[in-house]
Amino acid sequence: MAEWIQGTVSDNIHWTENLYSLKIDAEVDNFTAGQFTSLALDIDGERIARPYSFLSAPAQRPLEFFFYTATGGVLSNAMLGLKPGDHIWLKKKANGFFTLAEVPDSRDLWLFGTGTGIAPFFSILKTEEPWRRFEKVILVHGVRTAADLRYHELIGEIQQCRGDKFQFKAFVTREDVPGTYHGRIPAAIADGNLENACSTKLSIEDSQIMLCGNPDMVKDAVEILKERGFKKNRRRTPGQITVENYW
Repeated sequence: MAEWIQGTVSDNIHWTENLYSLKIDAEVDNFTAGQFTSLALDIDGERIARPYSFLSAPAQRPLEFFFYTATGGVLSNAMLGLKPGDHIWLKKKANGFFTLAEVPDSRDLWLFGTGTGIAPFFSILKTEEPWRRFEKVILVHGVRTAADLRYHELIGEIQQCRGDKFQFKAFVTREDVPGTYHGRIPAAIADGNLENACSTKLSIEDSQIMLCGNPDMVKDAVEILKERGFKKNRRRTPGQITVENYW
């Protein structure tokens, strides 16, 4: 069993009533961008824990995590009220294989995330590996409302630093928002509108695809991609699709 260590909250950023980010000072072991740890609070005599991906890069401190309070989510609702100086438990050792080490080389890297499932992609994009290995990186973020689109400053910094090597597309399902696409990511893959908007083809020869977030988005997108000949990426049988459900 991985060891629990105590961290200290340095900031709790409330983006909306239900969307927030925690910054935590803690001496965790080294991790790889894309991995996750477990966070926990002791509530009514019971340690309530749940896995969360790092949004921060491996060398970045404090550690950063991105949350949406789920209906009936005891831990996510409790963490919403944490203040700087409060303590929280973390697993010292990270886990997970949703990392670029598991992704074969290609020309283009597509990153599809919904909601807070975009967190591991930010961790990855803050490192040098994607920019060294891929000619173009396309980040696609799907949310319900415009208020759920966060980390504009970070996205702007990546765009300024990486230039034409980076593209960002936002999808909003419940509102018409200027500068974004109305609808779901899988539908835009199916009808070709996403590729047209990015001026880049999703191709078996030139694309690697990582998907993280709502299981429905992941499932639907994978089915559409498989119909086009893409296949799941496995160590023994490398493919083009790497997934992680973030729910």
